[in-house]
Parts: sequence; structure tokens; C-alpha cells
Amino acid sequence: MQIQTVFFILLAAILAVVLVIYQYYYKSKGKGFLYITLSFLRFVAWFALFLLLINPKITKDQYSLEKANLIILLDNSSSIPLLDGAEQLLRIKDQIKNNTYLKERFTISEFAFGTELNTLDSLLFEEKATNIGQALSSLNEIYAGSNTAILMLTDGNQTLGEDYEFYARQQKFPIYPLVVGDTTSYRDIRIDQVNTNKYAFLKNKYPIEIFVSYQGKNPVSTVLTITEDGQNLYRNQLDLNEIENSKIVSTVLDAATVGIKNLKISLSPLENERNITNNTRQIGIEVIDEKTNIALVSNILHPDLGALEKAIESNEQRSVSIVKPSLSLNELEQFDLFIIYQPDTSFEKVYEYIKSKGANIFTVTGPKTNWTFLNKVQSSFQKNSYDQKEEVTPVLNQGFTRFDISDIDVSDFPPIETTLGELLITASFENIFSQRIKGVDLNEPLLATLETNSGREAILLGENIWKWRMKTYREDQEFKKFDDFISKVILYLANTKPRSRLALEYENIYLGLNQATIKATYFDETFVFDNNATINILLNGVGNNISRQIPLLLKDGYYEADIRTLPPGDYNFTANVKGENLTQTGKFTILDYDLEQQLLSSNYKKLERLAKSTKASLYYPSQTSKIVENLTKDNRYLPIQKSKQNVVSLIDFKILLGIIVAALTAEWFVRKYNGLI
Repeated sequence: MQIQTVFFILLAAILAVVLVIYQYYYKSKGKGFLYITLSFLRFVAWFALFLLLINPKITKDQYSLEKANLIILLDNSSSIPLLDGAEQLLRIKDQIKNNTYLKERFTISEFAFGTELNTLDSLLFEEKATNIGQALSSLNEIYAGSNTAILMLTDGNQTLGEDYEFYARQQKFPIYPLVVGDTTSYRDIRIDQVNTNKYAFLKNKYPIEIFVSYQGKNPVSTVLTITEDGQNLYRNQLDLNEIENSKIVSTVLDAATVGIKNLKISLSPLENERNITNNTRQIGIEVIDEKTNIALVSNILHPDLGALEKAIESNEQRSVSIVKPSLSLNELEQFDLFIIYQPDTSFEKVYEYIKSKGANIFTVTGPKTNWTFLNKVQSSFQKNSYDQKEEVTPVLNQGFTRFDISDIDVSDFPPIETTLGELLITASFENIFSQRIKGVDLNEPLLATLETNSGREAILLGENIWKWRMKTYREDQEFKKFDDFISKVILYLANTKPRSRLALEYENIYLGLNQATIKATYFDETFVFDNNATINILLNGVGNNISRQIPLLLKDGYYEADIRTLPPGDYNFTANVKGENLTQTGKFTILDYDLEQQLLSSNYKKLERLAKSTKASLYYPSQTSKIVENLTKDNRYLPIQKSKQNVVSLIDFKILLGIIVAALTAEWFVRKYNGLI
């Protein structure tokens, strides 16, 4: 207790005595035992009140002995039993956990890891991926600021996540790897990785990149083949040796037919090769047909037609046909999108078809356009043309938002011809280019996109855009910038998919290693996310008897169904919302692939580098006693005595209040009994 507090307590006692003398003896002749009793009770009340105000405190020191943490980190992946390490791991775990010396020195905790870090429940060795880096990172966060050592029982083979050897530079704890499994080095050739796109367009070529590596000393030859349904698509002989022990093979394949293509990539096995599982890799490619047939309808010959055709067909998924407006109904049915070039009265049948079908349309006008007819046949825009030609230059709208136009620069584009007149656009529109005449910006549309109740439109108010295409060629020696820009306009117009209240997100191909899930978002009629919906998926296997109904569970802003328990195969599914007439269908393939089975032996060299970088040591199963000895003798893990100071009140305020009430009550009863009140 501080001297200042003692002083205040003495002062409180003196003040209480002074007040009692003043109240009972000053100008009072009361004497005897009665007044002494009353004085004492009043003194107790005053003194307790003053103590309550002073609130004296005392400091208590508490001492505790804090042990260092020993984390036993266990590899729970399926590669452990494959490398004959399961029994070793379980035996060593029990020896370490039950060692008396380690229990006295450490607080022992157990964790297991595969894809993620988990507290140890049971070891089944069924994890399909090993993420050592993530496990170490999680422990680093959990035990931050504490005296901790990690004893990691693993084969050292990581198949997922950040490389743990490089992560060790950030690790704050010593890591003692104990190698389990077969450490013998075998001759092996394997496919490490395959890179390709998930999708390919019909009649196009798609690239495949294959990483091949070899472990061994003698030179070897192997044949790399790519097959689809038993048919050879690619074949190449590879020569590897101890120095040149890896190669990257790149090739392109044809997307000949629509659908999901399962490709098998394989290496011919070496003589007496122990593990040939890693000689094969399967991948899935979905070939889709998104070819758009476009009708470029014109009654006149003009260089703009060729410029538009070349620009649009620079994307092989689009086909342009330059046709007359006298097409028959059957001929019109072949097209998905219409570009109307300077229409006149002969276009009436084409406009009737477009209106009945609700097709999207790109209208190009110019001096030869019949505006009287055009104003009558459609209602998206109207122009009171003066039939006076004028040259206009484009001005880019930097605030355009419907698609990216940042790659096009029109500041030096030559002028094109238009006719003067007042333009009124009745639909929702956004300018891409506005007009500039003789250096004056008119803020009138030159090229604009429109959105109507029936679909999307675009309008260009001028002819001779072939000059723009030639301008880009003079500057870049290629037409790419202009062609890409026109392709974006066409892509915007060709996208006719309506917005759905139920949207699904899933992969067409799942490797066994992947987190196989199907995600969904559901909106109410006002397109606000609905988190109270009940969404189910009905799965049916193709070629097997599997049929399951899986509910989608609400996550953070979406619904999700876990399909990781499904066996490999092809599946069709239907997603539906309970109480709503909303369904979505799809299909996917789960490939039979386990990366853990591609491993041949324990990676003790990498674990040794990890141990050295964290100032620890590598151990083998026969060195269990050495682990115990080194850990118990290491001065870094000595128990630490810690003290904790607790500042508490000398007397609880409830007791003081009780004393005050009791003293005043007793004084009142004594005075009342003796007739002093």
C-alpha cells in the first residue's frame, strides 16, 4: 500500500474523530457509557464513509511457470500410406506425446493437415492434397508471440499451395521435420503439370503446355502421346538425362466437334519403373460453338461493306454475309444479327422480320439513307434530315460504360460523311463517338448503343468508315485496333441472353484434387439477392445408377453445394428454387485423379533445408530418442516464470456500505430506546 494512501486513512480517522466530538461533546454535557457507545457508532459510520471515498488499494503478486509449446504436426494425406509411412507416423506420435520428459518441459498440442490445418481428431490418411505452407502459416498466427517449437511428421511432399521451403523465411518458430515413408531414390519420369484453357471454340485451335521431368542418372527416352477416345492426336519422343532433366512441350490441337473432350496425356514407362501412375494425366476441354451469323444488308456497293466484313470476320467465331434486302424468309432465318446499311424502302420486309423475331440490329446511315422510310419503319430514333451533306469527325466518349473502348484512339481519324438534321433518340442510349464539325463539338451522337424493350441496337450516322480502318493500318501496319473495336460492338449486340434470377457457377471439368462445388445466386423479382430461398440440385450420373438430391447452403452472399463426395464420372444436374418456376440445367465431369498417388518417395532433402533455415534439425524414425534428448536440453525451451500484479481494493465497497448502514441503524435504535430522539 502506498504511503499516500496510509496518510489519507489516518486523516480520515482524525476527521471522523473531530466530527464525532463536534456532534456529541461540543456544547453538550452528555457523559457516560451511552454517549461513548453512540460516539463509537457515529465514528464507525464516518470512518467507513471516508474509506469508501478514499478506496484504498493493495497490490498482490501472482507467480506462474509458463512452459514452451511443442506442436506435433501430422501429415494426414493419402501419400503417407502409399510410401509405407502410416505405421511409423502413428508410432512416433504416441512415443512423443507420452514421453514423461517432454510433458514436464512442454505444453504438447497435436494438429493434422492435408488441404487445411485441423486439430487432431483421428488420422485416416484420406486427404487428397498436402498444403504444408498453409499449415505452418496457420500455426504461426495461432501461436504468435509465444515460445514454440514444431515437430512435423511428414513425407515432405507438397501438392498444393505456397512452397513451404520459401515460406520458412517468414517462419518464427523452429521446425523439426521427422521424415516418414520411403526415402529411397528411384528412377522415375512423370508429368508434373498441364496448362490449357478450359474452353475452345469450334473449328479453332487450342494450346496445350506439358511439363515433363525425370529423376535418375542414366539417359532415357520416352514417348509423349495425347489421345482422345483412343485416337492419337499428338506424339513426340523426348530424351532426358541427369543434367537435362525437364522439358516443356507445347502444341496446339484442333477443336473439331462440340462437347466436353477428355484428353489423356501419357509418357511411355521406363524399364522397371516403379511408379507409372504419374506417367498419365487427364484433362478436360469443352468445345463450344458460339459462331454468330451476321447479315450485312445493303442495296448499294460501298467500300464500307468490305471494311465491316473484314473487321467482323477477324474473329473466327463470326461469319458475315453481304446480302440484298430482297431475301426470302428462309434466308433471313439463317442470321442471328443484322447490319442495315443505308436503308431505303426496299428494306421493308427485312424490318418486318427483325421486328417479329426481336433480333438485334446495327444501323449505318449516310447521305443515301431514306430517312422518311427509316423514321416510319422503326421507333428507336428519328431524324429530321435536311439532305445536306457534311463531314464530321469522331470525338471519343471517355465515360462510355457498356464495354471497354480504351484501346481505340480517334483523335486523328479522318472525317466521314453524314447529313445534317435534328436527331431524337427515344430509347435508352449511350454515345461511343459524338460529332465534331469544323472543330466545333456538337455533343450529338455519331456512334451510339441503344437498349430497347426488344433488345439492343447500335447506330452509326455516317459513311466512309473504311477510312478509319485504313488510318489504323497506316499507323500500326495492321488493322487490329479497328477490327477489335468493331468486334466489341458486335459482341455487345450479339449477347442476347436475358438476365436470369437464378445463376449457377460451376466447372465443366473437376479434377479429383479440386474443391468440387456448385455455386448459385438467386434474386427476387426486383433483382435483389434473396437469402431465404430453398435451392436444391438433382444429380444423375451418366452410365451409372447414382442419383442424389443435394441442397445448396447459404454462404456469404451465395448458395453452395458440395459435390466432392461423388465418384469420378459424368453427371447431369437440374437446379430448382422451391416455390418458384425457375430451373437451370448443366453437366460436369469429375476426373479420376489423385495427385498424392503421383509421389514416389519422401522429400527428405527439402525438409532438411527447411530445418536449417529455421535453426532446427532433421530427424528420421530411428532417432526418436535423439529428438527427446535435444528438445529437453535446448535452452531455448526453458520454462519461464511470469509474475502478474493484481491491484485490488483493501475493503470491498459492499462491506463498507453494510458497515455504514449497520452503524447508523444501531445508533438510531440506541437513541430511540433511550429517548434521545
